Amino acid sequence: MALSAVALVVMAFGVVHAQAPSMYVPTITSEPLEGKITSSTFVLDQPRCVFNNVVGDTDLVWLVVAHSSAEDKVSKTPSPAQLPYQEFKKNSAYMTLSTAVTNYPCPEAGQENNAISVLRVGNETGCISDVSRPDCNGPLPGPGPYSVKFVAMNSNVVTAESKWSEPITLIQGKNPNTIDTEPRQRSASMIAITSILSILFAILLAALIAALIYKYSNICDGADIKRVQDSATMTRYTTHHIYDQPAHKL
Repeated sequence: MALSAVALVVMAFGVVHAQAPSMYVPTITSEPLEGKITSSTFVLDQPRCVFNNVVGDTDLVWLVVAHSSAEDKVSKTPSPAQLPYQEFKKNSAYMTLSTAVTNYPCPEAGQENNAISVLRVGNETGCISDVSRPDCNGPLPGPGPYSVKFVAMNSNVVTAESKWSEPITLIQGKNPNTIDTEPRQRSASMIAITSILSILFAILLAALIAALIYKYSNICDGADIKRVQDSATMTRYTTHHIYDQPAHKL
């Protein structure tokens, strides 16, 4: 009886943490990461504990990336060979990031999983033109929007799949041809303020120059007067050999 109760608790714990693939919606990660959406990549949460109780351990989980406007055109039985990254423009979709379902495990009973578990879509650059790598996780070619879903496959048979994500729009760089390089027109008030400040600056500079000229001219005049006084100074001489003769006594 006690064993049955423990088993029920464990099963209930698993049900709480597990989510049916058909109800799972891929989302941009909520982890505090830099660059969760860039001009050519975005970061998703891993689909942990989504496919584990539904598919076999040998099944592979793929990520299907498509233009949001073309998600309805993606085959219900997609094939990696038919949707290579190198033909994304032609097919409007591709498959990438395949891995065993065991790489997306459920957290162990009674333990919280604090590890950051994310997938960055679009971060491979060495296989963009490599046709031998149809599953290349290459950079996304434009701002989108894009939609993604996870698909579990056994050989070429789809065994489970998630819902499509909400449209994901990437950061757009500004077209250099649209950048206005001409100086902006200034308002009349700005022109008036600039003119007044220029005039005040000119007056202040002129006053400073005049003060300097006045100061140094006074110094020069004082030096000339001193030289004139020095030249007019008379030198007195004391004659020590001349003295009054005492009167002769009668």
